[in-house]
Amino acid sequence: MKEKYTFKKLWHDWLWPLLWAVLVVKLVINPFILEAYQVPTGSMESTILPGDWLIAEKFSYGLHIPFTNTSILPLTSPRSGQVVVFKSPLDGINLVKRCIASGGDTVEVRNKILYVNGIKRNEKFAIHRDSFAVPVMNPPLTQDQFQQEWENRQLLQTYAVRDNFGPIVVPKDCFFMMGDNRDESFDSRFWGPLPRNLIRGRALFVYWSFDRLSEMPMTSLWKRFRLQRIGRKLW
Repeated sequence: MKEKYTFKKLWHDWLWPLLWAVLVVKLVINPFILEAYQVPTGSMESTILPGDWLIAEKFSYGLHIPFTNTSILPLTSPRSGQVVVFKSPLDGINLVKRCIASGGDTVEVRNKILYVNGIKRNEKFAIHRDSFAVPVMNPPLTQDQFQQEWENRQLLQTYAVRDNFGPIVVPKDCFFMMGDNRDESFDSRFWGPLPRNLIRGRALFVYWSFDRLSEMPMTSLWKRFRLQRIGRKLW
């Protein structure tokens, strides 16, 4: 005789395990272990494209306590070259950039060329699409003046720092972040140092990608799915 499928059995066999799985994802995995992020802009091209969805791990840099800017039990700190997810120090939205330097490091950009601690960086991932180099600020600031204005986030509208920046020293417990698309990235050159407590995780890989900016007709919608990007590593 076929067993009658009651609500109690439905709850026991399906609804309760599903609810438990959702709670584990929302209350444990998302806040503390893994989380998905969407990339809306092109500041990290061509490493990351607009419409890429990323998985970031959240425990290496410290377990973030939800609804606060506090993290505990950090295993390590962001290192130069790692792709990091963090809260914007200006408006709190999620951003994805590459860590360039950490507290105590000296950062300078001269005619688009990046130097860290006086050493030229040869970065395969960095691109420049604008051949024009914006001249230095006129009148120029002293190094102390530049450092102070940069730390106080007073260079937000100073376009000259895109191609000629610093030198500055990254403050303690802070990081210097830049987009790989150097000519089209609003990053630490403009908005200053990134405090550690705003870091949310390290980007690991692309798990989904859809070209939402494409001008292809709706009849070719399937061509917008960038399946070849799925699984692309970001470390």
